[in-house]
Parts: sequence; structure tokens; C-alpha cells
Amino acid sequence: MTEQPLKGKVAVVAGATRGAGRGIARSLGAAGAIVYCTGRSVRGRTIAPREGLTPFHTATRPETIDETAELVTADGGTGITAQVDHTDPAQVKALFERVQREQGRLDVLVNDVWGGDELVDWGRPFWEGSLENGLKLIERAVNTHLITSHYGAPLMVAGKSGLLVEITDGATDYYRGNLYYDLVKMAVMRIAFAMARDLTPHNVTALAVTPGFLRSEAMLEHFGVTEANWQDGAQKDPHFIASETPFFVGRAVAALAADDTVIRRAGKAFSSWDLSDDYGFTDIDGRRPHWGRYAEEHRLMDNMPTPQ
Repeated sequence: MTEQPLKGKVAVVAGATRGAGRGIARSLGAAGAIVYCTGRSVRGRTIAPREGLTPFHTATRPETIDETAELVTADGGTGITAQVDHTDPAQVKALFERVQREQGRLDVLVNDVWGGDELVDWGRPFWEGSLENGLKLIERAVNTHLITSHYGAPLMVAGKSGLLVEITDGATDYYRGNLYYDLVKMAVMRIAFAMARDLTPHNVTALAVTPGFLRSEAMLEHFGVTEANWQDGAQKDPHFIASETPFFVGRAVAALAADDTVIRRAGKAFSSWDLSDDYGFTDIDGRRPHWGRYAEEHRLMDNMPTPQ
């Protein structure tokens, strides 16, 4: 990228190890930002193989925040590794003390902590699913966002500017196929809505953003394809043809961060495809996938959750 509208800006991407978080961190880096890439998975971590785990289980994934930070730097930004367990308030507090000490400011905070794929009991009514897993999902996917915002927002308030992004699944209130999954994805949208009421007077914008059918590392592995031949995955699921790379939502966040009038969007939820229409960016393959239009044409919102 020759133009870097975020040159000198400081960002924290919470949950930058893989998927949307990595795509967002790299896109912010390509726009010139200094990006703190946080998560639990670091290079040198060894996981003992266990039976029954799928590509969607966090323990099976090889990606690390070290790699993400290196990719951010390679893309034109400055990537910084920060190992953080966002369920631990002390670690999160220390993270933002470090950012303040090293940079003296914070311009963008992205809450993308998830780690819940293995906790969702798809296809079962909530009373037959695991209560323990459901409550753990809330801890990982909601509590972490609240903890991170609690310690991160004051840096932006002090600077009288900033963007706080909650990453969710779907920008409307359709049912997402599982009580706990639906609850956490709706909750982070409501968090953005409520935080905006407190932050807007300080010129800090809080909002939510959703990707569409995300062509993440785990999803590519699940379909047995790579980014080079990803269309072949449509042989297993025809809807995969409407998928998008993690860079598409990443470019959406980068466009919002570079928008001097972004505060007009405070408290609302936006999709990668609608923001593509607004700002004119494309996916890395030059496509402009529109999951919302595709899902509406195929009546998917009535029958299934948005694939992640």
C-alpha cells in the first residue's frame, strides 16, 4: 500500500492471532498503524494432539500472535506482540499501561476476542447442551470485551479521539442458531451501542462490525482448500462461493479508522459488505463479496446462522 492514512496511529487488536483479528491487524498495518497484536498463542507453544478435535478448536490451531505481528510489519506497519489472556483483568490492565508507556496514546481498539468455536452445541436446544460451556462462552466472548474496553477506553478519552470496534456476527437481530452463540454476538453489539453513549461526548466512537462468511484459516482447512483454490470449497457447501477473506473486514475497520467523520456512525452495527459499498474497498482478490445480499437471495437468515 502506497498511501498510509493511519501512519503514526496506535492500535490494539485484541484477539489478533488468526481469522478476522489477524486480517484486521494486517489491514491496519498496511495503512501505516502501529499495531499491538494480543492473544494467548505464542511461538514455541506445544499442544499435545487429542482425539475428536476439529480445525475449529483453538488448541489445534498453529497460528500465533508472533506471526501476526511479523505480518503487520511486512505489510508496512509496526507489529508488536503482546501475550494477554483477556479474561484476566490484571493482564489487560498491564497491556494498556504498556501502550501508554511506550506510545503515549491509543487511537484504535478492536475487540475480537472469541475462542468459542468448541463451546457451541449446534443443533441442540439449550437445555440439552452444556451449561458449563455456555457460561464459559460468555466469559470468553463477552466478559473479555468488557474488561478490555474498561482499561483501553480511558487512553482514548484522555486523547479526546479514537475508535473502538466490537467485532460480532451479523448486524441485525436474526436468530443465530444457538442460544449462547446468539446471546454473545448480540451482546457485543449492545456493548458498542451503550459504550457510544458514554464515549461520544469525548469524541471517541464505539461501533460494531461484522464480517460475512469468513474464509478463515480454520474454514479453509475444514473445506480442504487453500486461498489459491478456495472456490473448490463450494463443492462441499455452495454458500462458500460468497465467502470473504479476513482482509475484507480488516479493510472495513481500516477505512473506519481513517474516516474523520466516523463519529456519525457511533453506536451502530455495520457489515463488511455495506462498508465496502460506502468506502469502495475490495477484498484482496479484487472481489466485493456481499454476504447480506447473497443470504437474502437464498433465505439463509431464516434457516441458519452466518457461517464463521
